[in-house]
Amino acid sequence: MKILVIGASGRVGSDLVEKLLADNHQVIGTTRQDKKLFDADNYSQLDLDLLADKEAIQNQMDNDIEAIYFVAGSGNKNLLEVDLHGAVKTMEAAQDKGIQRYIMLSTVFSLDTKKWQSSAIANLKEYYIAKHYADQWLVNDSTLNYTIVQAGALKERAGTGKITVNSSDAGENTIPDVAATLAAVLSANSASKKVFSMQNGDTLIKEAIANL
Repeated sequence: MKILVIGASGRVGSDLVEKLLADNHQVIGTTRQDKKLFDADNYSQLDLDLLADKEAIQNQMDNDIEAIYFVAGSGNKNLLEVDLHGAVKTMEAAQDKGIQRYIMLSTVFSLDTKKWQSSAIANLKEYYIAKHYADQWLVNDSTLNYTIVQAGALKERAGTGKITVNSSDAGENTIPDVAATLAAVLSANSASKKVFSMQNGDTLIKEAIANL
């Protein structure tokens, strides 16, 4: 499958690309870096400016792309333009190009504003607002075959290969497990048009996805 990964140089994005390449997908990674991120025959790179207008973004997308991952983020530096508007423009561009599969990395409770009262989320309120409306647009205003993976706090430690989905608390996630979960939902019918939260747990990732 030919896949566009928007945000390939990020912590989750780089792990995700490695997994997709290992699965023999043809991957186009977006990054603002000049150096090629991965030395693989099935990898190519694109400098995609999320601040550009939708038409410019769309023109950079190959016509034969079959799926898009959005794992980019501004790091709280430009939330409206990147995490919200930038994301929506890529959704619109995907629709116009006839690309149906769209997988979004989001944050836990992004669509459940009743749970935004905790101090951890209060400190990230503007980020949550940006992700909330990007996710809302994907679910309610797009025609895309979406999956939204809502991850809790990201931790740089070894993956476990096991997760819990849709827990009532936020939890934590190892970065490799988030990347593995994103890779697992790509062709899983059970993940079609689904929104779910994830954290490290006791269920094998493929089993958890199969039971969504």
